[in-house]
Amino acid sequence: MRSRQICMTSPDGEQTGMTPRDYFLYAVMVFGWSTSWIMLKQQLGIVAPEVSLFWRYLAAALLMFGLSAMLGQRLRFAAYDHLRFLALGLFLFSANFLMFYYAGSYGASGLLAVVFSTASLIIVLMVALISWQMPKWMHVMAAMIGISGVLLLYLPEMLASETALVSLGLCLAGTIFFSIGNLVSAATQRAGLPVMGASTWGMAYGTGLLGLFASLNGSPFIIEFTPRYLLSLAWLVVISSVITFACYLTLVGRIGPSRAGYATVMFPAFALLISTAFESYRWSVFALFGLALVVTGNIIMVRSRR
Repeated sequence: MRSRQICMTSPDGEQTGMTPRDYFLYAVMVFGWSTSWIMLKQQLGIVAPEVSLFWRYLAAALLMFGLSAMLGQRLRFAAYDHLRFLALGLFLFSANFLMFYYAGSYGASGLLAVVFSTASLIIVLMVALISWQMPKWMHVMAAMIGISGVLLLYLPEMLASETALVSLGLCLAGTIFFSIGNLVSAATQRAGLPVMGASTWGMAYGTGLLGLFASLNGSPFIIEFTPRYLLSLAWLVVISSVITFACYLTLVGRIGPSRAGYATVMFPAFALLISTAFESYRWSVFALFGLALVVTGNIIMVRSRR
């Protein structure tokens, strides 16, 4: 007999239970985003960040259009729906990651993931602000514990490098854009628009915005024909952009942006382990204690929303 999870609904419109499918989506997201940061670092160098991101989402958008056509997915929408897709393109598929591409020049890839995980707190506060409701104290406590761990993980880098604050500022800006994109995505799905169609058009609009920015910035549209660059680009297109984002946006629609956003707190530890192996990231007492706080905050958040 197939087991089912019965989900209640909280006052803010989010489900309070999780199904096995939700946990599977979480696992895919953790794997995809844990590995995306080191791949992002491989893109930096010869090609301007906005151009690398342009190639990434151009390929991803073309792939998504092809998959949508093969699967018979809906791609025709009303003009006002495209305004939602344009917002997705701005916040989820261009501006947010452009900030992280720039920040990648100043710090280890795993640390970028750590700052990105603050999306959990930002989303909770945004939802509370929009709904004019105080967030539950358990949610705030969980987020604060997790964010405190993030700051401890990042502290040694800030003490060792003068450019760490620049990296942190860019990452925070990218995280705010990402959080806004979460809320736009949730509203899009509540309006009955399909995830795949919205993601496809969002990537297309994001590509156009990146192309426009690169043109205005005078950045040449070149490609670095090296195995490192091309393999990392392929990984970012297929795994990080198409598969992971599809899982993520589906999860936003199923359990809400606050809980889905807190999934971003789960992968920094894996990203840091990858940095340890490939970038010689050095663990400290601050880092270990910070990681423990991140895990604790994650557990509190998940249990408090059952």
